[in-house]
Amino acid sequence: MASGTETTAAPGYEQARDELIEVVRRLEAGGTTLEESLALWERGEELAKVCRHWLEGARARLDASLAAERAEEGGEGDGEE
Repeated sequence: MASGTETTAAPGYEQARDELIEVVRRLEAGGTTLEESLALWERGEELAKVCRHWLEGARARLDASLAAERAEEGGEGDGEE
């Protein structure tokens, strides 16, 4: 049962990005039917959402880290004056 869960799990950022690049290449190359193109477009939209989710999470972690660093610096600076 675990393998079924793994196949439905969202891909990591790099995997989603690489697949999205391939989807875009296939769409730009043409030669697909309308139905295939629509399926590729929908997959591309899903992959873009995955990438956006990962990037937003990374941005939140960086912002939190920078805020903590500023708070530490601010606390140390007050004690020295």
